[in-house]
Amino acid sequence: MDRCGVVVMTPLLTLLLLLSGRSAMGAPRYRERWEQEGPEWRPDEEGKGGKGLFLLDNVEKVVDSEGGQVHVVRGPFVPEQPWQQYGACREGLMHIGFITMEPKTLFVPQYIDSNLILFVQRGEVKIGWIHNDELVQKQLKMGDVLHIEAGATFYMVNTGKGQRLQIICSIDASDSPIGLGPYQSFFLTGGGNPTSVLAGFDPKMLVTAFNTTYDEVARLFRPETRGPFVSFGTEPGSGGKERGQREEEGDAGNKEEASRKAGPWRPVGRGDDEERDDEQSSTWSWRKLMGSFIGFGGASNDAAQLENKKDKTVRAPEPYNLFDHEPGFRNAYGWSVSVDKHAYEPLDHSDIGVYLVNLTAGSMMAPHVNPRATEYGVVLGGEGEVQVVFPNGSLAMSARVRPGDVFWIPRYFPFAQVASRSGPFEFFGFTTSARRNKPQFLVGANSLLRTMLGPELAAGFGVPEKELGELMRAQKEAVILSSLPEKEEKGREQSVIKQVAKE
Repeated sequence: MDRCGVVVMTPLLTLLLLLSGRSAMGAPRYRERWEQEGPEWRPDEEGKGGKGLFLLDNVEKVVDSEGGQVHVVRGPFVPEQPWQQYGACREGLMHIGFITMEPKTLFVPQYIDSNLILFVQRGEVKIGWIHNDELVQKQLKMGDVLHIEAGATFYMVNTGKGQRLQIICSIDASDSPIGLGPYQSFFLTGGGNPTSVLAGFDPKMLVTAFNTTYDEVARLFRPETRGPFVSFGTEPGSGGKERGQREEEGDAGNKEEASRKAGPWRPVGRGDDEERDDEQSSTWSWRKLMGSFIGFGGASNDAAQLENKKDKTVRAPEPYNLFDHEPGFRNAYGWSVSVDKHAYEPLDHSDIGVYLVNLTAGSMMAPHVNPRATEYGVVLGGEGEVQVVFPNGSLAMSARVRPGDVFWIPRYFPFAQVASRSGPFEFFGFTTSARRNKPQFLVGANSLLRTMLGPELAAGFGVPEKELGELMRAQKEAVILSSLPEKEEKGREQSVIKQVAKE
């Protein structure tokens, strides 16, 4: 055995495993999946195969409620694993998050201690966040990618009509405190579940900071158990009336203006033109209260300052849609999209790249190496196989994957993905570098071996140069390759098995 406790296999045996797609795996694994047909994560005892070394199965339920769920697949930092001796994870810690939201729900305002790269897998969502000290709101659709900086307060609203929202996100948790979960949320709203971070301050301090009364502060942080996903059809305490209705009732002299101002994220209650009634009013404006705390309220010029903020134009990066751009590579066997900081500048802040790959039935992403980044992948559709090779030339993993599975590929480790013959295979993921990755393909028309053809390469393989040249030029395709006909593949596999048996 080598230093990692992995048996060094002969090249012939390695070739056998590469052709057969089988590997010796342990007991059935317990894992949870993000199903394409139904977005719920659910435990699944799979009797076929076992846990792959580069499959991520450590799933943590961060939020589980009727309005939505947040699950996080923890990254691969486990010191006892032998691959750590290869220095495979020096880039930093990344988790993969999965957010599900039911129709007409709000993911309440919060900030977290991690940079987020959001990918909308299904549905539509309005995201509001603080950018350069101003509120920015963007409407995202399927395929959109958006960056939210660590510490930036944000919220999400599922705006899809009758449709669940599914979001996959990278969680760069390098700065998160160890032992406190994959990331830390700091909620701005909520009284009990979740609890607002403001609720931790002394009441007297809050009354002074808000420049208001104890009663109003108490109402702001009254104990509730709604959870971080809340219904967002009407405002709490409105008696079922929509916000536009309430504004019209509160300002009968200008119904058209009130209707124009009604929106999905504009809490309205005791307006400046209304008579205040602490005992009977069914709504009240936490916007005014919060405004006094963060610096744009609290005096007679509140209205003017708010109006100035409305008129101020905030320039924020637009989301990047993976489906609206031409693939970086396409042939008859599939396509791939890779997004780096040159295509979407916000990725540079997190130093994370994004990619999407679609392989036709039976096709293969040729064996290749990522020289600049570790890669994380999430299977979106179809089934396939992921093979990873150790630096010592032995097969590290050959695993069948399906929708919801999460895998990762250490930097420099050779790997390949193959679609099953039953249909297309699609996977999305992140890389730990926002630079152009420039993968190095080991096989194919654009491979390193083709580029290095010559007497030196032939001598390294120990074969005549002419023979090596014929072998290297046999593959006419690059990057994404066609599969062997099924009968020919089985025939070659059986011949290799017989040859190994003789030896």
